[in-house]
Amino acid sequence: MNAWLALGVAIAAEVIGTSALKASEGFTRPWPSLVVVVSYAVAFYGLSLVLRTIPVGIAYAVWSGLGIVLITLAAWVLYGQRIDLAGLIGMGLIVAGVLVLNLFSKASAH
Repeated sequence: MNAWLALGVAIAAEVIGTSALKASEGFTRPWPSLVVVVSYAVAFYGLSLVLRTIPVGIAYAVWSGLGIVLITLAAWVLYGQRIDLAGLIGMGLIVAGVLVLNLFSKASAH
């Protein structure tokens, strides 16, 4: 499997797990708790495979940057949570940093 595709799957699993973490209500609800455990297992296994090809700093920058944006979107859709202008600007800066790292850094595995 392509490392970037595997990273996308790992990020998606992490977003699902984190979204279910809120629904688990402190691991007191069994089904959301099971989703958390399985999703995190998939996410970290996927990330471990990705790190065979993509440098850890690059992989983690993409993981965390996309994760922040996707978790914020999921929280808005699933839980009605809102973000203010400062939060949007901050997320924009994070995404810009990930783009700069991947497009212009020699550390990136292209």
